[in-house]
Amino acid sequence: MANNSPFKSWITMLIEFVEVFLNSSQKQNRPRTWHQHVVPYEEGWAVRREGNKRITSKHRKQSTAINKAKTIARKHQADVIIHRADGTIRDRLGYDQEAEKVK
Repeated sequence: MANNSPFKSWITMLIEFVEVFLNSSQKQNRPRTWHQHVVPYEEGWAVRREGNKRITSKHRKQSTAINKAKTIARKHQADVIIHRADGTIRDRLGYDQEAEKVK
């Protein structure tokens, strides 16, 4: 019976570890947003989905990048976050369901 005790405690610890891991991963499993960032990129501007490393599109002018980001944001009821050339946030435009109902 003494031989089963260390084995039993090891199994118990393993089960507790798995439960903690699964519970913590469920809390972090929030849906991704469709917010679009207009960011400086190489010698122009780019649209990038929030959380993505890759860009969605490249543009020569910031205004065309903003228009593209607005189109995507409207489709997914998300926000457009416009950055300055130094990377700081200049403006944020919202396109959620409530804003669309008002228009």
